[in-house]
Amino acid sequence: MGLLVRVIVNALALAAAAWLFDDIRVRGDDPGQQALTLVGVGLVFGLVNALVAPVVKLLSLPFIVLTLGLLLLVINAVMLILTSRIAEALGLGFTVDGFGTALLGSIVISVVAAILGAVLDD
Repeated sequence: MGLLVRVIVNALALAAAAWLFDDIRVRGDDPGQQALTLVGVGLVFGLVNALVAPVVKLLSLPFIVLTLGLLLLVINAVMLILTSRIAEALGLGFTVDGFGTALLGSIVISVVAAILGAVLDD
């Protein structure tokens, strides 16, 4: 899958999470601006998952094994919060309020991205 397709898949998955949860917000004056914000955040999310997440998962590997993989849910939620903070620093209108919302949002994002990735991979 190409880079552009991955960014679009991330943007659609983030849009689904923002649509489902009130504490995940995408700001913009019109739908076009919100779509551009989601594409930018999708790129940031992809970079965070490509650069930061593997290091965190490697360092926490013993705890991941100890918790039978449940710690991966927490790590994914933290990556979503980190993406939100980076997006805010870059001036993108994307915020995630609260760890619980981030946890549920990361589950939705993972499921939607997996489905879209499987559909678009063919």
